[in-house]
Amino acid sequence: MLAVFDRSVAKCPEALQSPHSGSVSALKDAFLSQQFASSHTGSVNINLGASGLMAYSVEKQNPLLPRLFAVVDDIFCLFQGHIENVAHLKQQYGLNKTANEVIIVMEAYRTLRDRGPYSADQVMRDLHGKFAFILYDSSSKSTFVAADADGNVPFFWGTDSEGYLVLSDDSEIVKKGCGKSFAPFPKGCFFTTSGGLRSFEHPLNELKPVPRVDSSGQVCGATFKVDAESRKETGMPRVGSAANWSQNY
Repeated sequence: MLAVFDRSVAKCPEALQSPHSGSVSALKDAFLSQQFASSHTGSVNINLGASGLMAYSVEKQNPLLPRLFAVVDDIFCLFQGHIENVAHLKQQYGLNKTANEVIIVMEAYRTLRDRGPYSADQVMRDLHGKFAFILYDSSSKSTFVAADADGNVPFFWGTDSEGYLVLSDDSEIVKKGCGKSFAPFPKGCFFTTSGGLRSFEHPLNELKPVPRVDSSGQVCGATFKVDAESRKETGMPRVGSAANWSQNY
């Protein structure tokens, strides 16, 4: 799976940017989507206009970690992996028996977006399994991206020369679009347009970047670790129609 988002939709963490990165633009002349199509048979490309693009293929996938895609009410979602407590989550969100993992993730997001009685970190901790997903809400031009606590699904992110955020389960595709400005997506974390990167396992702690160095000694993006000594400021969440769920964890 692949997603490329404009800076207005998903601002890339500065720590991902390497001073030794190349000058490739992931979106110019459909460069990265063509690279993805050439290495993934039967790929499907979803044009998100000025916001970016998404693409996926069901060919050559791990049968234990299948890829799923769905679009419902202007919400686009790519999901890879599986959720173990599907039956419980279907009941919790009032879904029918045919709902699968990608539908569950979309419904969880809608519940959060519409200010349901859950926090984002709690919703993520309720998802038991091996997974990574990329969700884009075209109605609000916002993203919701996450990976499970053990990093069971290969998942990478980076930034191209123009600051576009690139996400994929294929590290070679991310390298082609981002040069050395990439890293594995942090385990047990989620990323939102308005809230940035957060840990759902340790929601009260900040995340700190740790530079990655390749075999030639060059800085190659950064990984993010929970800072056990830091704690976020907590306060009363905002209310009203202007408030955004993803700003309050």
